[in-house]
Amino acid sequence: MKTFADLQTGTHSQQLAYRLLTELDLMAALKHYSPVLCGTIPLGIDIPSSDLDVICEVRQFERFERTVTALYGELPQFRLKRKTIRGVPTVKANFRYQGKAFELFGQPQCVECQYAYLHMKIEHMLLMAHPEWKEKAIEMKKQGVKTEPAFASLLGISGDPYEGLLAYGKKAFGIGC
Repeated sequence: MKTFADLQTGTHSQQLAYRLLTELDLMAALKHYSPVLCGTIPLGIDIPSSDLDVICEVRQFERFERTVTALYGELPQFRLKRKTIRGVPTVKANFRYQGKAFELFGQPQCVECQYAYLHMKIEHMLLMAHPEWKEKAIEMKKQGVKTEPAFASLLGISGDPYEGLLAYGKKAFGIGC
């Protein structure tokens, strides 16, 4: 799993992600929200259609929305949306930059306790323990399977793959909040 700084020496798509995030000044501009790039790109299991998912700790939704709109509101396909996910208020901003899709995802909890971060840590541990799963996960993603369901399938977890992966990670690796 690559940190933001590590992306600049990673795979081609990781280097591209680093360049785009740097051009947008996204990590610095949103530093108040503790932004973390999550998902398939830091794990090296992305496919060409993978977006850049940046999670943030957002306590004041209106302030975050104003900031994000001022910074990225003129970019193609920009949109803001509020919703509740698993009982947690959430704000999402989506846009495209240089042909790549971005999603800024904010919840009123620390990034280290958000599902995207926890899932990424668990998936990283699984890839370290089972390196052969990398190509299997990529192939499943190419077939349209989302990341968490792909790993749940590889683990033989039935039911909700998001909750199942968290339960597995807590038991196997002590990962959780």
